[in-house]
Amino acid sequence: MDTIFGIRKLGRRLTWPVVTLGMFDGVHLGHQKVIEKIVSLANKTNGESIVLTFDRHPRSFLSKKPQSCITSLEHRLVLFGRLGVDITVVLKFDKKIAETSAEDFIAKIMYNSLGARVVVLGFNCSFGKDRRGNASMVCGFAHKYGFEVISCEPVEFEGEIISSTTIRKNIIQGNLQKAKGMLGRHVSVFGTVIKGSGRGKELGFPTANLNLHHEVRPPSGVYATKVFFDGKEYNTITNIGKRPTFEENTYDDEPVVEAHIIDFNESIYGRDLEVQFLYKLREEVKFENVDELKLQLERDKMRLMNKSFKKVLTE
Repeated sequence: MDTIFGIRKLGRRLTWPVVTLGMFDGVHLGHQKVIEKIVSLANKTNGESIVLTFDRHPRSFLSKKPQSCITSLEHRLVLFGRLGVDITVVLKFDKKIAETSAEDFIAKIMYNSLGARVVVLGFNCSFGKDRRGNASMVCGFAHKYGFEVISCEPVEFEGEIISSTTIRKNIIQGNLQKAKGMLGRHVSVFGTVIKGSGRGKELGFPTANLNLHHEVRPPSGVYATKVFFDGKEYNTITNIGKRPTFEENTYDDEPVVEAHIIDFNESIYGRDLEVQFLYKLREEVKFENVDELKLQLERDKMRLMNKSFKKVLTE
């Protein structure tokens, strides 16, 4: 997948652009339906599937505060690529974009810059100043600019329309199975490895400490996880919490996310990892001493490996 930052940097002639637009936070089953549609149509016409998205949530710009999300831009790009998207165009959401009318967005960006031949939108897609743009408005311009418009119906899970808001709530509350059902995949976080305290290495359990770039995380606890890095997957134990055995934390301190990748010894500071949550092993607890903690970590590792091994035998 090609990723292009800024509409003016597209720089090449497109054959038959099939375009969709949105934040796609979570890239859940509803979003996947839209994206799979543009990929399918592009394949049939020998054209290009194009996702038009933004570098940040509009609320982040309007409120002047970073907003929590299910998937950061970097995470979304990985997921778009897995779905077979040809090109993602990332627009910087700034004052100019915020004040662009829906009509100008259609004319100047979708038509003039991208040359859209087909526009596929989700049922609740909105864009442009004051969010006036929607599928109905785009349909009104279809004849003038000569493109086709397709509006996708909502997707439901257990009788409820899938939405990023609902998924975000379920992840935060620890309802990972429901979130998984709406996402169509395991709940995951995508973060950059940063330097930590080094205590994990001293214990014989080195960990990758992650900066999640405002992605939401499951509640505190110890989880069986998979890490995806450089095209490979690894069995991993991930702790989310405040390391109570070692640290005195205030109520306002952010939980730390640290992943122990089993049988992995590379230095990966500054690299990005995706961590998929399989199931919860236990709650995070304070141990009386380091030896008790080390013993529990060994138990966690054995439980993970034994369960993983049994799963392989039964598949």
